[in-house]
Amino acid sequence: MRTVAIYLSIVVCLCGCATASKTYTPDGKEGYSITCSGSALNWGMCYEKAGDICGAKGYEVLAKSGDQGAMFSGNQFGLYGGSVINRNMIIKCKN
Repeated sequence: MRTVAIYLSIVVCLCGCATASKTYTPDGKEGYSITCSGSALNWGMCYEKAGDICGAKGYEVLAKSGDQGAMFSGNQFGLYGGSVINRNMIIKCKN
């Protein structure tokens, strides 16, 4: 039981911030895909990351999606479950 708590603490620490990757918008301009999935994150962290990327220029949200589901797994020691929360948005920086 203690080992499970340690592993969960490590996962929470590793997943503690939003991530972004460069992409291209339908009009061919540079954009960013920002992910802030997980129960330790929220939409505010996605917006904060967008602000960090674009700075004072500002940004426009082109698409936003989120969903929630359940995940279950088991092994010889028991059955484990939890919720899965996915959040993603596509932005482009204003000129």
